[in-house]
Amino acid sequence: MFSKIKKLRESLTKTRDSVFGKITRLFSGRKINDDLLDELEETLLRSDIGVAATERIIENLREHSVREKVSEGDDVIRLLQKDIADILGKNRHEFTFNGNGPQVWLITGVNGSGKTTTVGKLANHFKSEGRKVMIAACDTFRAAAVEQLVIWSERSGVDIIRAQTGADPAAIAFDAVTAAKSRGVDLLLIDTAGRLHTKANLMAELEKIRRVTEKVVPAENILAKLVIDGTTGQNAVSQVKVFMDAVGCDGLIITKLDGTAKGGVIVAIAEELSVPVEFIGLGEGLEDIQVFDPADYAEALFNA
Repeated sequence: MFSKIKKLRESLTKTRDSVFGKITRLFSGRKINDDLLDELEETLLRSDIGVAATERIIENLREHSVREKVSEGDDVIRLLQKDIADILGKNRHEFTFNGNGPQVWLITGVNGSGKTTTVGKLANHFKSEGRKVMIAACDTFRAAAVEQLVIWSERSGVDIIRAQTGADPAAIAFDAVTAAKSRGVDLLLIDTAGRLHTKANLMAELEKIRRVTEKVVPAENILAKLVIDGTTGQNAVSQVKVFMDAVGCDGLIITKLDGTAKGGVIVAIAEELSVPVEFIGLGEGLEDIQVFDPADYAEALFNA
């Protein structure tokens, strides 16, 4: 547990230094008043936390300062950290495997978001928890994606279903889910081609993949997981909205948080959208992925 929290703190260094460290310094040795809250509001609005979350945080702090007579800077920081943890945790849910055939995760996202790498990390994560995992390489437009996924499958020690470049992704998905069901697999991870919401043919392809998998397993077993590049900041919110409208989204995986100062965007996503953040990517290594923990994340934003 200690190593996970340490890794999280290290990965959020840029975000902490650029935004939340400034907030801590802003409150140091000062008493809370309207001027200070105005400064805090301005700082939050300049970050990637977003307008909605900022307004909620400021209003909560005003109420706390009156109701609980909180005035010292350190006490306010603790309240701020708790408010952020509450926002981050409001959509949280537990992973469950119902045992009614394999659970199928359609891993979606735009080009370059880190989908293929994420599939490899997820396979390793769930295998380490004792789950039987399989990968389906359905990004047949990019030969390197299949080659990369084969390497990830070997590193994590899970089976992979693949075909030649240019093959029908839906046909591969059907073969994969059929094999997963016959082999007693708990989780099938389907790596799909990167796509923009403006590419109607690629969106239609995702719908086709879902349709063919529903011929093998119940519809409730098929979940769409959207991979978001954490370096995109506020653009991530609109990106999630578009994918939710186009093909649905049951959970988010935020990648590349170790290399950005925009880690506050998770707060904006949690406040503005109903979809939960489930995993965060904190590096390039096989184990550099964590189940998202709201309290740990909020704590790491303020403490090195």
